Amino acid sequence: MAERRPLLGRRELLRGAGGLGAALLIPAPTGCGGGDDALTFFFQADPDETDGRQRVIDEFARRYPEIRVRIVLSGPDPMQQMLTFCAGGKCPDVLMAWEQTYAGLADRGVLLDLNTMLDRDPVFAAELRAGSSAALYDTFSFEGGQYALPEQWSGNFLFYNRKLFDEAGVRAPAQWGDSWSFAEFLDIARQFTERDRAGKVVRWGFADTWVPYYSAGLFALNNGAEWATPRTVPTHSAFADAAFLEGVQFYADLANRYGVAPTPADQQSISSMDLFAQGRAALALGGHWRYRTFTEAPDLDFDVTALPHGPEIAAARSNIGTTGLAIAAASPRKEQAWEFVKFACGPIGQAVIAGSGLFVPVVKSAVESDGFAAAHTNIGNLDILRDGPANSAPLPVTAEWARIDALMDRYLGPVLRGTEPATALKNRLAPEADEVLRNQ
Repeated sequence: MAERRPLLGRRELLRGAGGLGAALLIPAPTGCGGGDDALTFFFQADPDETDGRQRVIDEFARRYPEIRVRIVLSGPDPMQQMLTFCAGGKCPDVLMAWEQTYAGLADRGVLLDLNTMLDRDPVFAAELRAGSSAALYDTFSFEGGQYALPEQWSGNFLFYNRKLFDEAGVRAPAQWGDSWSFAEFLDIARQFTERDRAGKVVRWGFADTWVPYYSAGLFALNNGAEWATPRTVPTHSAFADAAFLEGVQFYADLANRYGVAPTPADQQSISSMDLFAQGRAALALGGHWRYRTFTEAPDLDFDVTALPHGPEIAAARSNIGTTGLAIAAASPRKEQAWEFVKFACGPIGQAVIAGSGLFVPVVKSAVESDGFAAAHTNIGNLDILRDGPANSAPLPVTAEWARIDALMDRYLGPVLRGTEPATALKNRLAPEADEVLRNQ
């Protein structure tokens, strides 16, 4: 195992670790210390998600009345906030972890290696392994340590306007193994794109509600490219590979060449979420975190379907999107924190999450439960959610992800605006990303 870096000093951590991006955020309090002995739980959430997590906390409190849990809500940059808390000696006991940024915290010694707890709890460890998605569980394994337990799958798929599809007689795939090809997807997006007499688009075939440069990379994954190899602590990026460049170019062309998706300039006036919610886009890329927003949109009848795939692979894949729960290495309440993490990420807490309809749980008994189905009665293609983790491609796990993220943002931007071809990434993004990976 590689030597761990020391905790960041104040000057270094205040430079920031890169924003994680989110929708509506609730400001956090100035610190998480306090005179009481409550277990502190740090997470980022909008009001709906806060309500869902509170249900889990309430059920935990009913079963473990001796352990009190106090919420600490994140501001817009949770990575920097966690580092600031921990460098100041006020690290929350339980921390929300993101699949692509937790390694930076683990590398700095902020997170407890949960193998120390799992080894002491072999029955729970065996049940967790048997009942959870291995792909999600392994996402939080870094350099021999298990630094979080997964609590939800948050990979991407397609939402589609069921009314429009039914009226046009178009069938959307109900399984990941039955996905559209890129060519079929383009034909469908063209079919649903409508313009008025002046040529102005009044309905788009496709809109993207995720981070555009990540979405472009997701199309590359679905063209047979991996972002980097190996998955954990990668040493080489695929950003110069033909499959990656072709997938990114196809995604960029949807807006800039084919005119079936809004360009970055178009999105200055209206959000992609609003386009789909208002029936002005037939398809929208996003994850389950958009579900509640679309459910509450008036007169929107929607379902979910798989992403399209290129000629290099036989079926589409999502991305391993997940959040987990970690324990601070410096927590004075590790035993209580472990009980909470076990509960929230185990069958009972996951069943509460399933019934809330806010997350796609990771425990198989929960995602296959009647409660999960009852929370998604408007979804016909429920297997797209249930089978999402098993049909997801892993994204790189590296302590240097913030630097790779910044490079993708910088160099993919011109491609997505249509001012440069994707082949420009071969001599710009790829060599700089490989240098970062070689020196991590």
